[in-house]
Amino acid sequence: MDADDDTTVLLAGASGDTGRRVLYLLARSDLDVRAITSSPGKVDRLERAGADEALVCDLFDRSDVQRAVEGIDIVLTTVGSTPQEVFLADELVDGTGNINLVESAADVGVETIVMESSLGVGGDRASPMARFFGLAIGRVLDAKTDAERAIRESGTDYTIFRPGVLTAGAATDDVQVASAESGLWGAVSRADVARLVTAAPFTTGARDRTLDVVRNPLLRDRSERIDWQHP
Repeated sequence: MDADDDTTVLLAGASGDTGRRVLYLLARSDLDVRAITSSPGKVDRLERAGADEALVCDLFDRSDVQRAVEGIDIVLTTVGSTPQEVFLADELVDGTGNINLVESAADVGVETIVMESSLGVGGDRASPMARFFGLAIGRVLDAKTDAERAIRESGTDYTIFRPGVLTAGAATDDVQVASAESGLWGAVSRADVARLVTAAPFTTGARDRTLDVVRNPLLRDRSERIDWQHP
C-alpha cells in the first residue's frame, strides 16, 4: 500500500522497548499514528514522543480493542509479556491480546497487520537458537504461535517478523532476513527490527510473509534481498 496523509496506523506495544523505536520512526512520517498502552500514566509520554493520539487499551478486553481499531488502516503490534507475567499470568498478551487485536482489526477492514514475533515460534527447530528459545520461553512461543495463526487466518495482508536475540544497539540496516525456519540465528537490535516493522506495510516483497530476522554477517548467503520501502 502507499503511505499518505490519510493513512492511520495503530501501534500496540508503543511504550515497550521495540514499540518506542517504532513510534520514533512513525512520528517522522506523514502517517497519522494512534498509539495504545495499558498504562494511563504513559499516555502523555506517548503523545510527547509523537503519537497523534494515545489511548489506554486493555488488549484482554475485546470491547476496548474494538474501539481502538476504529478508523485504522494499518496495525503494528510489538506487544510482549514481562517475565513476571510469563510465570504468573493466566493469559499472555502475546497470545490472547494479539488475537483480540487481529480479529477486531479484520472485523473493521484493516488493510495490513505487522507483528513482532520470535525465532522458535511454531515449533521452529531450524537453528540451535530456535531450539534454545523453545526450551527457555516455551510458553511465550506457544502464545505467539496462536497469534501468528490468527493473523494468517484473518484474511488481512500481513507480515510477521521472527527476530533472534533482541539488543538495545543502534540501527545498522545490515540485517539478514529470510523465510521462516531458514536456519538464521543471532542477535539483532530493536532499532533494526523497528525499521522493518515500519517499512513492511509499504513493501511488496514482505506481503503475506513470515520472516526470520537477525544480524549475523556469517549468514549473508542465506539472506533474501527485499526492497524495503520506508514511509
